[in-house]
Amino acid sequence: MHATVVIFPGSNADAEMIHTLRDVLQVRTSTAWHRDAELPAGTDLVAIPGGFSYGDYLRCGAIARTSPIVPAIRRHAERGGLVLGVCNGFQILTEAGLLPGALTRNAHLRFECRDIFVTPRAEGPFTSGLPRVLRLPIAHAEGRYQADPETLRRLVADRAIALQYCDREGVVGGDANPNGSAMDIAGIYGGPRRNVLGLMPHPERMSQPFQGCADGRAIFDAVLRHAHAGRSASAAASAP
Repeated sequence: MHATVVIFPGSNADAEMIHTLRDVLQVRTSTAWHRDAELPAGTDLVAIPGGFSYGDYLRCGAIARTSPIVPAIRRHAERGGLVLGVCNGFQILTEAGLLPGALTRNAHLRFECRDIFVTPRAEGPFTSGLPRVLRLPIAHAEGRYQADPETLRRLVADRAIALQYCDREGVVGGDANPNGSAMDIAGIYGGPRRNVLGLMPHPERMSQPFQGCADGRAIFDAVLRHAHAGRSASAAASAP
């Protein structure tokens, strides 16, 4: 698999994303700058890391969506290419229209920086085979997912709610929700093949045991399995 990490002015989790993909998972990893008009050739996975793109002016991700690289990301997603947006990356994906809804100020108006728990709610490239509960860190002030009632109904009907906040036992609701997100949403799927995932927690910050927990690696392992399965299927189909 070939991954490309897209870097915007103000990104601050790009080094962690690159380290996780390149050094932990041994994935070929390139970078793209916000001014680039195309992704590196052969990109399978686009990863948009966390941070404060353009200083979060106007709204988180609102300026980043106008960057020259975004149309290339959109074309990649429309072709079924994998896209992962973490924290500010999730915000950019919603602002760019690649995912529905919006990430707004946390309900209590405080920045949240702590470990939380999530539970997978949908099958897809990034969530198949995950444990029932994952411990992951968050670091955001605008992580409250909101959408109109019809969009929320559609997410439920399409089984596009990828991850929900929960307690350590996997129970959703109540104080387990750190930001007031509608339906306790921590991450959602989009794209023609559920190939686009946006989530507020940072799996790349818990991908190795020395980080206190390696639960985040499971998300990357899932997408690696998906990519390898796809390549195997393509090879079998093209065999004489």
